[in-house]
Amino acid sequence: MATDDPSVETDGPNDVERMDREHVFGTWAYQREVSPTEVTSGDGVYFTDARGNRRLDFSAQLMCSNLGHSADRVADAMAEQARRGAYFAPSLTTENRARLGKLLAEVTPGDLSKTFFSTSGTEAVEAAIKIARLYTGRHKIVSRYRSYHGATYGSISVTGDPRRLLAEPGLPGTIKAPDPYAYGSTLDPMESLEYIDEMLMLEGDTVAAVLVEPIVGSNGILVPPPEYLPRLKEIAHAHDALLICDEVMAGFGRCGEWFGSDVFDVTPDIMTMAKGITGAYAPLGATTVTGEIAAHFEDEMFCHGHTYSGHPVAVAAGRAAVETYIDDDLIPHAREVGDYLGRELEKVADRHPSVGEVRGVGLFRGVELTKREGERVPFGERKDKLSPGKTVVDEVSSRAWNDGMHLASMINTLIVAPPVVITEDEVDEAVAILDEALRVSDDAMES
Repeated sequence: MATDDPSVETDGPNDVERMDREHVFGTWAYQREVSPTEVTSGDGVYFTDARGNRRLDFSAQLMCSNLGHSADRVADAMAEQARRGAYFAPSLTTENRARLGKLLAEVTPGDLSKTFFSTSGTEAVEAAIKIARLYTGRHKIVSRYRSYHGATYGSISVTGDPRRLLAEPGLPGTIKAPDPYAYGSTLDPMESLEYIDEMLMLEGDTVAAVLVEPIVGSNGILVPPPEYLPRLKEIAHAHDALLICDEVMAGFGRCGEWFGSDVFDVTPDIMTMAKGITGAYAPLGATTVTGEIAAHFEDEMFCHGHTYSGHPVAVAAGRAAVETYIDDDLIPHAREVGDYLGRELEKVADRHPSVGEVRGVGLFRGVELTKREGERVPFGERKDKLSPGKTVVDEVSSRAWNDGMHLASMINTLIVAPPVVITEDEVDEAVAILDEALRVSDDAMES
């Protein structure tokens, strides 16, 4: 909502925004189109900009601020650790690092039990690739076309998202497979699995792992059938390959469970985490492996590391965040409010012919648009991620922004992923803004 204070500048960029625009790269963007907004504070599921505009955060920033913007327990833990000692080398440890490792062993599924800490989701994926190769003695990684696994050299290579194209040629030995996406493929989801099975057979004994997001995030919130992930694990293991689940976006309550893998009752061989592990209060990534894989490195070198691996302040944030999820019962809360959100989004879809489909689980939902009623004809296409200008889905997001809500848009889908602390009343407020914003796409439909 706009401020009524006439002393607050409302026209054009302020000094901070101009300085940032001149000296800091905007990410994934043509720099001519970058226009940063200075944010001055956050509270609960809201944040406020320098002009006094307060917005509801309906996408948890980049689907990472799971605890919202007032997790005092996490902030206090970070400050306490910074005062006691802000940094120690990875060969040393702190109580927070040890206890966070133990907590992750407890909340992750099955026998996942030992963790390497990094500083981001992309680094967590890099570690997973190296671990899989070191453990199996093989080098190929199979991933999927509609996927995002990070921006560094290895993780962008296993990413299917078109943003990888400008970074190619990438890491050798990366192979792309079809997705469980009924509206975007000639294969139905379970047929795509048999395709992967054949791929692994034809590649012979060269594939170290199959890497997937259990629920695809920024490429559309794609939820596979219940039997998909268990069958994929069976296929990988039948070919002596590992299953790596990228839980960077889906983890820590986002899906109404601890992890996306839990939705399908599957334990991967390796799991990657970031974002919600600290509620985005500090940069922290984690790569957790089963006991069997961990045991391999007792007598084989674990040939990986970072200066900031297990950074004391970051793991203090992680420990406090995970304890908050547990102590405040946020996982069942996310499941309950997520079910409510799903029902409300379906009601919105019924009112707007430009909504082709609403899908997702928990507080991880996608609203996909169509320009022809009753058909799946997208406004935005994959190539638009590499093109300048705004698509219709971006215009819907901009309308929501102007009306007081942050809502991420990716290709042809609006990403609804609020902090897991959101209440039903706050969902109602957000859905009302979305309801108005979708008039933009309704008006843009083909007649």
